[in-house]
Amino acid sequence: MTETTQRTLPPGRPDELRAGDVDRVTDELCRLLPAWLPAQRWYADKGHGIPVVRPVLVEVVAPGTPALLQAVVRTDDGQSYQLLVGAVTGPADTGPGAHVPPDAVIGTSAGPDADGRWLTLYEAGGDPDLLSRLLDRFVSAEPCGALEYHHIPGATIPAGLRARPLTAEQSNTSVAFGDRMMLKVLRRIVPGANPELEMLAALERAGDVPSAAPLAWAQIAARHDAEPTTLCILQEFVPSRGDGWSIATTQAEDCIRGTCESVAPLGGFSDEAFGLGQATAQVHTALARQLETRPLSFAEVAELTDTLIGRLEDAVAQVPDITPYARGLRTAYQDLREVARRGNPLPIQRIHGDLHLGQVLRAEHGWILIDFEGEPGHPLAERRHLQPAVRDVAAMLRSFDYAAHHALGEILGGPPRAQASRDLRATRLARRAAAWAVHSRRAFCAGYTAAGGQDPRTSPVLLRAFEADKAVYEVLYEARNRPEWLPIPLAAVRRLAQAGQSAG
Repeated sequence: MTETTQRTLPPGRPDELRAGDVDRVTDELCRLLPAWLPAQRWYADKGHGIPVVRPVLVEVVAPGTPALLQAVVRTDDGQSYQLLVGAVTGPADTGPGAHVPPDAVIGTSAGPDADGRWLTLYEAGGDPDLLSRLLDRFVSAEPCGALEYHHIPGATIPAGLRARPLTAEQSNTSVAFGDRMMLKVLRRIVPGANPELEMLAALERAGDVPSAAPLAWAQIAARHDAEPTTLCILQEFVPSRGDGWSIATTQAEDCIRGTCESVAPLGGFSDEAFGLGQATAQVHTALARQLETRPLSFAEVAELTDTLIGRLEDAVAQVPDITPYARGLRTAYQDLREVARRGNPLPIQRIHGDLHLGQVLRAEHGWILIDFEGEPGHPLAERRHLQPAVRDVAAMLRSFDYAAHHALGEILGGPPRAQASRDLRATRLARRAAAWAVHSRRAFCAGYTAAGGQDPRTSPVLLRAFEADKAVYEVLYEARNRPEWLPIPLAAVRRLAQAGQSAG
């Protein structure tokens, strides 16, 4: 991604950006962002000091007061971030005005021009007015400096819809426009083909697949030897009853308490899990038909095995609690190599890459898979790799386990504690939580198979290996961020290290 020249505007009203103000905005961002960036939920390098910030691109995409700027900055660790910046200027004795949300302010400064005008910069990802004006750029599809706005062929993008910022996103910013469209503003950006845009387009070509239709995207234009860089993706808005996590944890809590109305009390989510398995299989089948698929060679399986073992060794070094189970986990990974040695092919394809209950929506007629960008913390090239479809299945099975234990924690008033510290009631409820997870996992696998996917239970070595890899990742995450929740993935690690197979 190359540095670009900042835009300037012709003189206008006293309270609008003037010629040269964009340079001032750029300078102020470089001054203010080192203190502001680390507090943002999508900032990747928390806990490593104050970053040095350099501008890559600053474009005025909606002039006026406030003005909207799309900016890209790079920090000294090599990460690039997109900002939507609201800019308000005016006489020094007037203040920034009530339309600037206090908790969104990046900073305010006065001068340096002769009349001492102040300049307030704020994060505009929560400003409905400015976001609605950003939509106008997608409607017109006219370039703005180094920025390009492209339509998916045949897509219709209505104008004049009111923006509604959504709050559930963690690594990006999502905005709904009425009940018609949803804009994903990517925060951490890298040059190259965006996996979500690529896979949404493939699923749209396949037709009748449970995913949202892509409509348009914004990118930094290719320059010299640099690839285009995707900044935003506009797609169909999916009205829903909620995401899978909220629905599953609510039903799990009811069933654990014994108030579930299901005919099978401990399987209160089974019908939904079956449908979710069907939707996942439909997406995998469509991706396999539209994009590349092939079998892994034995050398590639050996390399995959080494990678899994390497991740395990890193986790053991950081979280010694895994040590008693390391031998069993290594065996689970090494079994992959033995399966390949016996001549059993391991097909690989494009997959979701970060599938869990929070990545699915319960629409009126079934489940919809969303957020196909993969794990945001992984390199772009890695997110575009072909992988076994069972990796997605394993990740979803782990999500059912988390949903059950989260619901248990809500009932017990906190994260699950060690088994020895539980009273008899807590032990009974924990058993019900485990049973709910088992029923849901089995139903998911059955639905996946019914929709044409290969029954994951017939590949126990694969399923065990990828579940173990996911559980090890979870151990690392919890140890770093929520140590009180560490017993959840550690219990899975113990089960997977000891079991010869695990399909629920």
